[in-house]
Amino acid sequence: MTEQARSRADGTPPVRTAPVGCPSPLSRAYDTALLDLDGVVYAGGRAVGHAVESLLAARDGGMRLAYVTNNAARTPQAVAGHLTRLGIRAAPEEVVTSAQAVARLIAGQVPAGAKVLCAGGEGLEVALRERGLCPVRSADDDPQAVVQGYGGPGLPWGLLTEAALAVNRGVPWFASNTDLTIPSGRGIAPGNGAAVEVVRIATGGRAVPQVAGKPQPPMHRETVLRTGARRPLVVGDRLDTDIEGAHAGGVDSLLVLTGVTDAAGLLAAPPEHRPTYVAADLRGLLRPQPEVTVDGDGFGCGGWRAAVRDGELRLTGAGGPVDGLRALCAAAWTRAGGGRAELSAEAALARAGL
Repeated sequence: MTEQARSRADGTPPVRTAPVGCPSPLSRAYDTALLDLDGVVYAGGRAVGHAVESLLAARDGGMRLAYVTNNAARTPQAVAGHLTRLGIRAAPEEVVTSAQAVARLIAGQVPAGAKVLCAGGEGLEVALRERGLCPVRSADDDPQAVVQGYGGPGLPWGLLTEAALAVNRGVPWFASNTDLTIPSGRGIAPGNGAAVEVVRIATGGRAVPQVAGKPQPPMHRETVLRTGARRPLVVGDRLDTDIEGAHAGGVDSLLVLTGVTDAAGLLAAPPEHRPTYVAADLRGLLRPQPEVTVDGDGFGCGGWRAAVRDGELRLTGAGGPVDGLRALCAAAWTRAGGGRAELSAEAALARAGL
């Protein structure tokens, strides 16, 4: 059942109180997967477990694949080449980046050919040029906008200084995204949002950038324009970008547990961060999604039963870990309603093997 089908008469979706079931594989129920990359398809340059074979099987079954990333460091050509080397043949046209979204946003607010102070990597520079803008590197070059985008671990500190100087002079400020962290092959690393915070602090906290990336509307607009998807499924690892962006756009979503979000964070998710579906990894695209059933004063899924007792989540029974998590989500989200669940869950998650 889709997000749109569950909408109320006023067009807004009701508060989700459990992950949703789907009787057919998601790769057949949706025409296009809008896939986040970092933490979903790869981490630190290496493919996430089961990602390559799952995506190939989904595509062979008729699902279109589009790669939608908040990482603005690389060009679509570079991303497509990386995916192809991993074993997933991809074309640059299948890649949508926050650099493209923020370049379109800036181009709508400054004259053609305007100078833009670019505190980011090659992907951001290329996207600006594609919109007829001129990237510069100094606040003394009279830029008409400042933009920050993830530039990798080698981003020069001096670029943040130039960005702060320009913003303090009143130059309009943009950011490809504000993700504070990014998955890497060695663990969680600082993301573009951390660099944005450096500039914000240097401006005394007064300035606020216009943000294009997930979950903001400019990224959703860019994705729709470039993919033409009619029945999309957003697939991501972050609640505050991928899932919130899907919620804002009225699109169904699949959370995979291969990146930033862990089981405890999912249980505490407020309504805008609750995904339609949950899976351990991208194999979830190839499988039906089980229904979560009401079981007395608790919830059941795949042999598990979850309930709230004395402010604590309890889990009984046996089954697969993610089925246990689905049941626990139903218990936690139902108790929280339109808020954030504040429940002890450590013992229940340990019992599920999470």
